[in-house]
Amino acid sequence: MLNKNRKMVAFALAAAMTINTVIPVSASSLSSTLPTAGAAATLNGSSVTVASNGDLKLTAGAVVADNLEKATQPQEAEAGGETVLDVAAEVAEEQADITISGEDAVAESAEAQYANLVIAKCNDYVNVRQEPSEEAEIVGKLYNKSVGDFVSEADGGWYQITSGSVTGYVKAEYCVTGEDAIALAKEVGNRIATVTTTTLFVREEPTVDSAVLGMVGLEDDLSVLQEDDLDGWVKVPIEEGEGYVSTEFVELHTEFVKAESKAEEEARLAKEEAERKAANAAASKKSGKSSSGSGSSASVSGGGAGASVASYALQFVGNPYVYGGSSLTNGTDCSGFTMSVYANFGVSLPHSSGAQRSCGYDVGGLANAQPGDLVCYSGHVGLYIGGGQIVHASTAATGIKVSNADYRSVLAVRRIF
Repeated sequence: MLNKNRKMVAFALAAAMTINTVIPVSASSLSSTLPTAGAAATLNGSSVTVASNGDLKLTAGAVVADNLEKATQPQEAEAGGETVLDVAAEVAEEQADITISGEDAVAESAEAQYANLVIAKCNDYVNVRQEPSEEAEIVGKLYNKSVGDFVSEADGGWYQITSGSVTGYVKAEYCVTGEDAIALAKEVGNRIATVTTTTLFVREEPTVDSAVLGMVGLEDDLSVLQEDDLDGWVKVPIEEGEGYVSTEFVELHTEFVKAESKAEEEARLAKEEAERKAANAAASKKSGKSSSGSGSSASVSGGGAGASVASYALQFVGNPYVYGGSSLTNGTDCSGFTMSVYANFGVSLPHSSGAQRSCGYDVGGLANAQPGDLVCYSGHVGLYIGGGQIVHASTAATGIKVSNADYRSVLAVRRIF
């Protein structure tokens, strides 16, 4: 059986590989003929660098050897005089036990990503307790479909988990693990691409030569529809349709709801109450300013400060959409629209649909939406007006308009008032 270090060396030295990544390997365990830490060599038109931490970095297409002159010759490994090619032959017969990291490395399978998860499957929430006993102190709550990491299993049907800032025990009967958790994780987790550049083109096809479908801004959150087999691109939905963005300009991650500690729950409830009072106080000082616009025949259902916000927003239906704009009359984009509407009521919101997804507090989906709530989508945001509808700055072709709230998949509904 090949040991791990010999497999790593053989993997790196004996095959023509197409990778651009880092293979963690101890510099002290390498053959003395390999470059030492910090050294670099050009190899068959490519290069290999051993970093100060011992990582071996290879460029695409390299047949790795210790120097150009010996690139095509079998090199002696330290162990028993075997040549690298001899070792490579053995590696070909058994799977090398190594981990490769890097943008172009093979992605972890869903099983590897989610195999250690514990997911609540209950009506509302399961208590997280300090000890594996129903008499133990409650330290937090793991809400239905919320996720934790498995730590250990205790007698009596308990799992020890860590989730968010909470570590404790949950009853196993209210959670799923293993294959069931892997399957459920794909349903409850949101794969998100967060934009990391000021303005990012969304293209009709996964190539820089493709036509631009639309644009999204810094910190916008885009739902990922597909990322496999796209060679540095991901497929995402935006207001103009489904398109592709380069992974060079987004940060990919999977969002799961985590447990909430007792202290976090108390702080959240206090903050929500304070925000409601402050927003209602600000709204009571504003009667709403009239402004030019074609208006809408849509009406607002319900009352209160949120309904006043929604009624005010409807005045601007028919006005233009302008990317990056925030003028309710001369042109605005989606987050500029909601930002400017709320500014009339003394509430400051960021000019980013992704950032607005963190404003106010989550109400648990469209079923609980009230007029004035922010309805957040992939790369987009609108204002709920009641009756299952939103008003929003949609696209340059349509401007500000009213749509059914469920016309696209909803990421979150946030309440400001």
